[in-house]
Amino acid sequence: MKSGNGRYRIVYCTPALYMAGGVERVLTLKAGYFAEHYGYDITIILTEGRGKPLFYPLSDKVKVVNLDIGFEELWSCSFVKKIPVYLRKQREFRRKLTAELMRLRPDITVSLLRREINFINSIPDGSVKIGEMHINRANYRNFDASDTNPLKRVFARLWSHSLVSHLRCLGRLVVLTEPDRQAWTELDNVDVIPDPLSFRPSGVSRLADKRIIAVGRYSHEKGFDLLLQAWAAVEKACEGWRLDVFGDGDRTVYEHLIDELGIDRSRCRLNGRTADVEAEYRRSSVFVLSSRFEGFGLVVLEAMACGLPVVAFDCPWGPGAIISDGIDGMLVENGNTNALADALIGVAGSAELRGRMAAEARRSASEYDIEKIAAKWRRLFDTLMNGKH
Repeated sequence: MKSGNGRYRIVYCTPALYMAGGVERVLTLKAGYFAEHYGYDITIILTEGRGKPLFYPLSDKVKVVNLDIGFEELWSCSFVKKIPVYLRKQREFRRKLTAELMRLRPDITVSLLRREINFINSIPDGSVKIGEMHINRANYRNFDASDTNPLKRVFARLWSHSLVSHLRCLGRLVVLTEPDRQAWTELDNVDVIPDPLSFRPSGVSRLADKRIIAVGRYSHEKGFDLLLQAWAAVEKACEGWRLDVFGDGDRTVYEHLIDELGIDRSRCRLNGRTADVEAEYRRSSVFVLSSRFEGFGLVVLEAMACGLPVVAFDCPWGPGAIISDGIDGMLVENGNTNALADALIGVAGSAELRGRMAAEARRSASEYDIEKIAAKWRRLFDTLMNGKH
């Protein structure tokens, strides 16, 4: 299944598919669509999670190869121990991935820019190499600039310089937003293709429930501490409204913050991950995104497709690429909890505003249907393969 008939053999390299993450969801969706609708021969090569079930359903036309490297062992190592363990596993990864690509001989190899980016350009399998980035540049492999460990600081500088040289050798680097394309000033091989909407909703919100919803991991970058600070003001101004948060992770610090802020627990709930996020969107009337940064903001698209107006921090880079401020949602200064509270109060207080924004939100979200996003990828693949011959 080679490039002569436009039905390409494509390999994706990513760590794992057993976790419930945005990258995993988008990859399984795209890979399945390409295999089912374009007839591409798709293989996904993993390094982690051998024997674990895939979290998201994957087309049976997509093949999965697990090299079983086990980089996750590094999570429990001290920084000093990490170095020899990493080097050993990286050598094993390079050997196994090289053998697999030489066996498969793909037309195109797509790296999701994890550990294989350090050597993938040197594998002589004949494929065009593409990098696919799902986080903005400033926060990609983010090293703490204030870290006092001199070894870590040296490593960070060397790694950043090496990364740019590897990205420059790619056939294309694909990022999710135009601002992030502009951030890679050293490169002239960057294209923008946003993530597709991860599902087509079976219905939309009636905007009848006085409920604001947020979805995401309980982690620092998602800014739920900032959301709770804003909510402390919103709950006083918006009688009968409540806030529901859904996501994975440790909620302890946020539960303590609820008590510190004196928030009414009967109107603010921190929930675990939901098995039916679409239903939760449809049972809500406003979606709020309090992230400090985003690669794209897939949950914003999901909420808009379900007919919710979105109130979001204008953080780098995702929300501003999706939301038209004042039309299908509201963007407020990043990190400004007072502005976030004011915007939520304004949207919650006006049924007319919610209805108008919800209609526009559905129209905006339709531009990210998988058919439209897949067509952008197909054009890129065609361009690269035509330039190869």
